[in-house]
Amino acid sequence: MYNKCGSIEDAIEVFQTMSTRNVVSWSSMIVGYTDCNQGEKAVSLFSQMQLERVNPDRVTFMAVLNACASTEALEEGRCVHAQVIEKRYVSDVFVGSSLIDMYSKCGSLEDATQVFHSMPDCNTVSWNAMIGACVKNSQEEKALVLFQQMQREKVESDNTTYVYVLNACARLLELDFGTYTHMLISRSKYKSDFFVGSCLCEMYAHCGSIVDACRVFNNMPTQDLVSWSAILLGHSKLGEEKSALKLFKLMQQAGVAGDAVTFVSVLHVCASLAAIKEGRYVHLKVIQYGCESDVLVASSLIEMYSKCGRIDEAERVFNSMPILTLTAWNAMLDGYGIHGLGKQALRLCDEMGKQVQMDSATFVTLLSACSHTGFVDEGHCYFELMSPVFDVATTVGHYSCMVDLLGRGGYLDEAEDMINRMAHQPEIPIWMALLGACRVHGNVEMGERIALQVLELDPHNASCYVLLSNVYAAAGNWESRIKVQKLRKERHLHKEAGCTWIEVNGEVHRFFVADTEHPRIIEIQEELRKLSLQMKKAGYVPDKRFEIRDREEGGHSSCQHSERLAIAFGLISTPSGSQLHIFKNLRVCEDCHTASKYISRIAGRSLVVRDANRFHHFVDGICSCGDYW
Repeated sequence: MYNKCGSIEDAIEVFQTMSTRNVVSWSSMIVGYTDCNQGEKAVSLFSQMQLERVNPDRVTFMAVLNACASTEALEEGRCVHAQVIEKRYVSDVFVGSSLIDMYSKCGSLEDATQVFHSMPDCNTVSWNAMIGACVKNSQEEKALVLFQQMQREKVESDNTTYVYVLNACARLLELDFGTYTHMLISRSKYKSDFFVGSCLCEMYAHCGSIVDACRVFNNMPTQDLVSWSAILLGHSKLGEEKSALKLFKLMQQAGVAGDAVTFVSVLHVCASLAAIKEGRYVHLKVIQYGCESDVLVASSLIEMYSKCGRIDEAERVFNSMPILTLTAWNAMLDGYGIHGLGKQALRLCDEMGKQVQMDSATFVTLLSACSHTGFVDEGHCYFELMSPVFDVATTVGHYSCMVDLLGRGGYLDEAEDMINRMAHQPEIPIWMALLGACRVHGNVEMGERIALQVLELDPHNASCYVLLSNVYAAAGNWESRIKVQKLRKERHLHKEAGCTWIEVNGEVHRFFVADTEHPRIIEIQEELRKLSLQMKKAGYVPDKRFEIRDREEGGHSSCQHSERLAIAFGLISTPSGSQLHIFKNLRVCEDCHTASKYISRIAGRSLVVRDANRFHHFVDGICSCGDYW
């Protein structure tokens, strides 16, 4: 009674005052210790029981094996196994299943398999134990093979079996096998089982079949946290971030409390969309449900605020964390990097090195921060110290950052030489980083050579054609540019359309180049006309390279680019003097970058612009990137 009521101290007191103790009392006490997560004491008590010559029974063995499993005490578990053999309980199905569970949780799948195959009779419990052992030890393929064998031997499956099999299908992205399992479930008495339904929903979501996931979800009599989280994550993975946010709000309305996993997923969605309003709402829910101390949640909050342009709020979350783990340090370091705050990133890295062991991700983030701010010497120094001082092996990701760092800094030959000296096979992103640098520095010869390398690896890489044509445009070689563009169109390779969005009064407004669909487009065009006149008086001269390029690609000048439309809309829709936050899916072109500096001075506004690479903070005619991006 005391054990089941959670009062282990009272149970111990009663146990110790007993004048006579038999196997039932010893077993009860071992179960009590195990249930309250005191496995070491349970194992110790089992040893004491042996010394007092009390023979264990099946309940005792099951309890002490559970204790060994919970503490991952493999050697003690093997000693108990020897006792099981000696006392002739090895043929007991439930004791055998406990042995399988113990060995699997201690990481010895081989021993678990031997026990399973040595059992004279295997029922549903023992099959479940073995299938579960495979899933717990990342042997999902073996789990599915065992399930098929279980079907052939006509052993009845239960809800535990289906949960394990569906988990294996989800991890392997085995949609066909998962659908087959769903068919078996629909013919069984577990078709309305709560836990099986949640796992079905999770399996379909992980496998990318969101329609089936929604169908299962909507047919469930009640939805729990697992099913809500699965359907939310499924929409997020498929790029349906808006739907994911709507589902999160519906989940809250349904009274389902979120957990750390849910909050991490939805905060990542907010970061991707730069949805600051929704991000702050999620932050409030994090506090409401007491998850603000969770390291992964706090790190996701730092990421969300950083990618929404609120680096000051990201810093507040970081500074309020009672314990700073590697994940939190990396998140803050990445925030400084994408905002071009190189000095802060380097200071943070120095402090970080004193408190935690930096990992591979740390250096990817740090080298990227150095690349965005032009700290070539500092980045090169850290790259050279990675292996000998910090014991971090260099990867393709680190080389990619170094090539980008050297390329942006104008050290194109050194960047190409680093690629050629790589121990790894160069991948497309590394070559593309150097091709982008060729555009910035107008190196046509190298640009052509690098483009050939990329197209050998991927002949249908549309971005390569676009970058090479921009290399020609930057050098004023319009004939070659036209040829590349024609070739791209002949091969039906389409570049991603530029899109810029801004949130005003809780509503997101999206713009494309020369957009005419917005309900306030006439006012927007009038604002752009006024700005153009003021900018011209202030000394702005449009970059003719972009004027020629834009006319060639569709007849629109750069003043009709999506970022300019979004800025103009922000100016006419928000109070004078307030800060504007603009987000673009592609890199901001040089002409729009120059125009944004002029607009920030003329309008007296601070403009925070996030493009595909980083943030730009425009204040009084100056950009935080120092025209280096």
